[in-house]
Amino acid sequence: MEQNKEMTAQQSLNLISESFNKSRKDILRNSAKYFILWGALLTITSLVIYFLWHLTGKPQWNFLWFAMPLIGYPLAALMGKYNKTIPQNEVSKMLGSVWSVFGAFSVTLSAIAVFLLPMHVTFIIVIIMGLAECMSGVLLKNWPIIIAGFLLGVGGAVFAMLVKSEAQLLIFTLGGVLLLVTGLIIKLQYK
Repeated sequence: MEQNKEMTAQQSLNLISESFNKSRKDILRNSAKYFILWGALLTITSLVIYFLWHLTGKPQWNFLWFAMPLIGYPLAALMGKYNKTIPQNEVSKMLGSVWSVFGAFSVTLSAIAVFLLPMHVTFIIVIIMGLAECMSGVLLKNWPIIIAGFLLGVGGAVFAMLVKSEAQLLIFTLGGVLLLVTGLIIKLQYK
């Protein structure tokens, strides 16, 4: 009799584990398009600002960064309308929180750098962006995301310290490409 209860408990644990893995795969499959969206926006925005700054010599073009969330969030919301309904769980909530915190830090630090205290924003944002991507990969148990985030954060920090002026923006172009590639890899992994 006692053994039947253990089997039932084991079956229950297996069911929970199977359900969690299916949910994680659904989240990954669904995340691919957002990695592609934000990767494309980051690549395009960084290149536009780089070329405008390079051609005019005016760093004020950096204000165009604030247009990125104004374009990206409505597009993401529109894309989300057509998602297969995936039940919210702790992983999806944590994932959303990681990227919300990244966004809040980025906007706040950029505003502080513009209006209150000049700081090396590129260096800071590339580190926290790489960290957010890495943490997403850990939560989703996905090595391509972890590796891309690590490369962006660590490589971007070194690049930001070595390169000056508008050329620093090219690290965000690389970051955008890494997000795009990550999204494409996920899309291929979870067709």
